[in-house]
Amino acid sequence: MTATNQARSHLTVAERAARGRAVRSVAPRSGHARFTAAEQRPHPVDVLEQQTLTRVPELVPIRYGRMVESPFRFYRGAAAIMAGDLGRMPDTGLTVQLCGDAHLLNFGVFASPERHLVFDINDFDETLPGPFEWDVKRLAASLAVAGRANGFDGARRATVVKEAIKQYRERMQFFADMRTLDIWYAQDDADQLNALLPDKKIRRRTSRALAKARTRDSLQAFDKLTHVVDGERRITSDPPLITPIGDLDPGTEREELEQTVRRLVGGYARSLSTERKSLLERFHLVDMARKVVGVGSVGTRCWIVLMEGRDDSDPLLLQAKEAGESVLAPYCPPGRYDNQGKRVVAGQRLMQANSDIFLGWERVIGMDGRLRDFYVRQLRDWKGTPRPETMPPDMLRLYAGLCGASLARAHARSGDPVALAAYLGTGGSFDRALVEFAEAYADQNERDYEVFAEAVKTDRITATVMV
Repeated sequence: MTATNQARSHLTVAERAARGRAVRSVAPRSGHARFTAAEQRPHPVDVLEQQTLTRVPELVPIRYGRMVESPFRFYRGAAAIMAGDLGRMPDTGLTVQLCGDAHLLNFGVFASPERHLVFDINDFDETLPGPFEWDVKRLAASLAVAGRANGFDGARRATVVKEAIKQYRERMQFFADMRTLDIWYAQDDADQLNALLPDKKIRRRTSRALAKARTRDSLQAFDKLTHVVDGERRITSDPPLITPIGDLDPGTEREELEQTVRRLVGGYARSLSTERKSLLERFHLVDMARKVVGVGSVGTRCWIVLMEGRDDSDPLLLQAKEAGESVLAPYCPPGRYDNQGKRVVAGQRLMQANSDIFLGWERVIGMDGRLRDFYVRQLRDWKGTPRPETMPPDMLRLYAGLCGASLARAHARSGDPVALAAYLGTGGSFDRALVEFAEAYADQNERDYEVFAEAVKTDRITATVMV
């Protein structure tokens, strides 16, 4: 039991609420509106360059190429920059398990183990315990940045951000009155959420998106990513985004690399529950390839692993992704886990209502002799990714509300919903403050983007734009 949970278990509900209200005196809700860059704020390019030291060198230009496309793309890759900004500001001390990178594209729909479509957070690379408002501010600023990218005026952006914070605050009030197990069992069923949408046109559009998500399963990924060579199924090469292991290192080095990945997949099974380990053992490894993923993650070592069950029509595609230290780590107390893969998995299981049945972790010795941590999950399982650039203001506002409510549920599982609800209150003080913060940080993001784009233009850093 963590210190936070121990303290909570020895307090009455009234005492927990009083604790939350007391925080207002040291961290006023209206104070969250302010954002002023620290005097000794590191240069944004220096922060990004520091991250490259542990990444695959030839992939770093792809990361920069994706980030230079727009301020919104830059924001997606700049979690470390914002972590530094938040970490240098006063905080509430109301601790939860943080996503660590709760921008709007890190929410979406995917399949639960019971084969229902659920809406939830789906990226936990930076997860770590910390002040609840860091996640809320990351989400709020992402919505303001996205609204600017869509050409929304200030009033419409404010409406979008306010809806996210309002839904977060009101749902936390709801959880504050719930029993502990009921909070744990709560989930956001995507079909039920769609039925609650007020506009028929938006409901039809969302229904089409959910239907498309159901087609984005392992079999679709299998058909798209593999082909038959001499009667055997192989992962299709699409360099530099997907590179089969045989195309990376010739001869003995290739064999060593393949053995490393085999040890990774074989060893990670130990992190699974008994029945899921037994299920994994019904599959055998067929092929593997390096894959470039996301924006901020580009350059980390990521493998896709093709496995087969009874025959090549019975596939399992796994993704093994390198886990480094969270961008929040310099600003938070030491975490519980020295294995970064386990940190990611533990955080995901704590925050998500339903996690992938093949989610696990392992540590292996790389070809360079260094210990590297990984987490493993299915490559795709009914995954639906939002497209905010196509959303009109009303739809982005509704989507923002879903994100805010989902984040509240994730935080209520690990934090103290009674104290959080008492701090937030039933009025709109926190909501209004976050609208101001989101605009102020969107301004900072644009300044950082301009500095970054100038670094690309002057060849301080190299960016490869993929077409």
